[in-house]
Amino acid sequence: MTRRRGDKPEVELTEGAIRVVWRGRTRTIMPAAAPPGAEEAADFIVLLDDIVCWDPPDEETEIEMNELQTILEAIDEAFDKIGLEVAYE
Repeated sequence: MTRRRGDKPEVELTEGAIRVVWRGRTRTIMPAAAPPGAEEAADFIVLLDDIVCWDPPDEETEIEMNELQTILEAIDEAFDKIGLEVAYE
């Protein structure tokens, strides 16, 4: 499958959130608290169960599994570029 230009999520990292913009929709991801007993603290923890739907006005549109995988890959890439670590729970 070939990817069209612009068919990759854009990830913006702010101090308090991750903003993903893709195909005209946005998803804002807030950080989660580190689980008790975590050996190393990641710079940002994402709860996968929180990434279900897009932000308004697309809140009725579910994020499909293949879309989620692509979003997570883009987030990993964005964090790698700036030398930070993201963890998924």
